[in-house]
Amino acid sequence: MALVEAQDLVKKFGSLTAVDGISFAVDRGEVVGFLGPNGAGKTTAMRIISGFMEPTSGEARIAGHDSHADPIAARRQLGYLPEGAPAYADMSVAAFLSFIAAMHGMTKAQASARLAELVDRVDLADVWNQRIDSLSKGFKRRVAIAQALVHDPDALILDEPTDGLDPIQKYEMRDLIRLIAPKKAIIISTHILEEVEAVCTRAIIIAKGRMLADATPAQLLARAPVNGTLALALATSEPQSAIEIIAKHPGVGRIDVTRRVNGVTHLVIETGAARPSASELAGLLGGSNIAVTECYMERASLDDVFREITNHGGMN
Repeated sequence: MALVEAQDLVKKFGSLTAVDGISFAVDRGEVVGFLGPNGAGKTTAMRIISGFMEPTSGEARIAGHDSHADPIAARRQLGYLPEGAPAYADMSVAAFLSFIAAMHGMTKAQASARLAELVDRVDLADVWNQRIDSLSKGFKRRVAIAQALVHDPDALILDEPTDGLDPIQKYEMRDLIRLIAPKKAIIISTHILEEVEAVCTRAIIIAKGRMLADATPAQLLARAPVNGTLALALATSEPQSAIEIIAKHPGVGRIDVTRRVNGVTHLVIETGAARPSASELAGLLGGSNIAVTECYMERASLDDVFREITNHGGMN
């Protein structure tokens, strides 16, 4: 049984369909990136799955419990970091997390043991007795993650967990997610593609409320359009004659000079299916006495895939 399930979820606000027939499942050990441009319906879908918003139609389940027909049982198995990570600003970190533990029905002894573990795992010792409104944004996000983990849930929904964090804080947050991932089913709602490559085992892409793709990052990259951009470095600061020679190859399209450094010119070349190899280019340029010092195909990125999917409504 999947720990998180969505089946034909639909949410309408008047004439606007914010979520349009979304279905997926997340098993233990999976970290699923829920991707889409701003306004795609990510947060609405997460609110429905977590039980904070009623769907117009469809069902959502956490560990087999319907998020709306059986919300208390579902929430016992769910940790939720909502957008903005709201907390009681006038409470200390210790008081807030103790309050959350009590809301989950934990005894003082259970709460004390669990919070002692979280202090270390989420690295909150330095701010344990500080008021939440005095914390940096990075520590506020840590507190928000901690409140989602207090009751050691099987499933986690994290809405933009690294939003607004600096690079070091982002690294630490992702490291924490990787640490806890093997024992949980985790959904990360985000529009940051590097998040997916850093921590996710799967990615779901939505746009305008519709699900357009569901695959591992590697599968998405494999399904990307052939990246026909060839990067080339020539041992010359005057590349015009070389460009004219290269342009005669039938597989070569547009050629752009990207930079010139220390007598070396760097080019990017758009190519077709019959793109030239490094040896072909060296042969073409052999008569001009211009050496090819570097030649490689630029790697396709998730950005390329994301743009292709969202611009064209999915991929075959």
